[in-house]
Amino acid sequence: MTRIQHTARAIALASALGFVVVPDTGFAQQVQFATPPGFAAMVTEKLPAVVGILSTGPAPRLATGAAPQLPPGMGDLFGLPTPDSPPPGPMRSQGSGFIISQDGFVVTNNHVIANAETIEVVLEDERRFTAELIGTDPATDIALLKIEDESAFPFVAWGASESLQIGDWVVAIGNPFGLGGTVTAGILSARSRNINSGPYDDFLQTDAAINSGNSGGPLFDAEGDVVGVNTAIFSPSGGSVGIGFSVPSQVAARIVADLKEDGSVERGWLGVQIQPVSDEIASAIGLAEAEGALIADVTPDSPAARAGLRPGDVVVQLTGTAIDDPRDLTFAVAELAVGDTVTLTAFRSGKRQMFDITIGQQPSTMTMGAEPEADPDGATPHLGVSIAPLDPDLRRQLQIPETVNGLLIRAVTPGSAAARAGLRQGDVILSAAGTEVTELAALRDAVEAAVSSEDPLLLRLLRGGSYSFVAVPLSED
Repeated sequence: MTRIQHTARAIALASALGFVVVPDTGFAQQVQFATPPGFAAMVTEKLPAVVGILSTGPAPRLATGAAPQLPPGMGDLFGLPTPDSPPPGPMRSQGSGFIISQDGFVVTNNHVIANAETIEVVLEDERRFTAELIGTDPATDIALLKIEDESAFPFVAWGASESLQIGDWVVAIGNPFGLGGTVTAGILSARSRNINSGPYDDFLQTDAAINSGNSGGPLFDAEGDVVGVNTAIFSPSGGSVGIGFSVPSQVAARIVADLKEDGSVERGWLGVQIQPVSDEIASAIGLAEAEGALIADVTPDSPAARAGLRPGDVVVQLTGTAIDDPRDLTFAVAELAVGDTVTLTAFRSGKRQMFDITIGQQPSTMTMGAEPEADPDGATPHLGVSIAPLDPDLRRQLQIPETVNGLLIRAVTPGSAAARAGLRQGDVILSAAGTEVTELAALRDAVEAAVSSEDPLLLRLLRGGSYSFVAVPLSED
């Protein structure tokens, strides 16, 4: 019996029983989705504001010490330097960026320009500009540059990433593999992704093709507004597999505004190490359900310590907002202004208690010399480094022994005194002018004293397990 005969018999039987039957055509119901006819008009308008970023850093240092004794001619196979080998050239990297104002402010990723001595911005019309680094935020991988020209630059506007829905169209434009002006399209695949790249991971995920060199470029919505800064990919092969990550414009725009204002990002700080509350921990401490952020440690003389918080407390509310997990607390505190006094609710000894806490400044965001103020004589004590104290997490990540005390250099401003003297990201400053430095204030004092005396600042460094001294001239060129 044919399919048509089966359908006819079913209709006849249903009619006899008093039912109304819609014939099965054998095809799924066709649902019409609205799809854009193309992105040509939008891309034509926005492409001139998307730029390539070329950065040049210091040449890698050759390893010292005796080389392995190998038979003649074998050194090349192992990449070992020979007496005739030319010195290594400068490190170069390329990425993408976008102009956000007609006066030439450019957004990109911090990792695109990290440790750069010079930064060049290349426009779509092949014009090239040497860029000034205004500031960076390694925690969110955002950097702000500035280029100058007599004419106005093309620019793009921030969009509302919080209004995007999963499945919405997005378009990435950038400089993959140095090709320049490359456009890819896809959809928003997921929101609020945590890829464990930093404490403030809150990425948009997209299947628009993002490759090496797209870093720092814009992710547009269908209307042509920037909803993300393309930052990372998941790729076993090194190429696009349809899983790319962008910093949401809701985050990036706020970071850029802070960098534009004073070259740095100010984040609130409690001074606690926190962990999730498991069902077993909740049961052990008498908490009705697994919620909040369990305090595992409190930094001495931190805002949390001064307020009376202690290990074992579970933070369940901050300024009246529920804290469901450690990530909630991390983001909530970072949004608070330094100096604000807020109310925190913690579960302790079977009951909830309230604490008034004055928010401090997160040590890892303290910087030296993004935009230094001139003293009365016109000198600018600008070392040009971003500094972080050596906390347990940094020691573990960088394998720095407990016996080493100092300040970690998180970033070096291109063209600064520190860059000219050869300081690098990852160096640990142990002493300045013969005095051990474990706090930012001590380093500031040493910088100011060196500027006043017009003598170079002598720093003792730990780099790659080796100790050395570096003299940093601080007088202006």
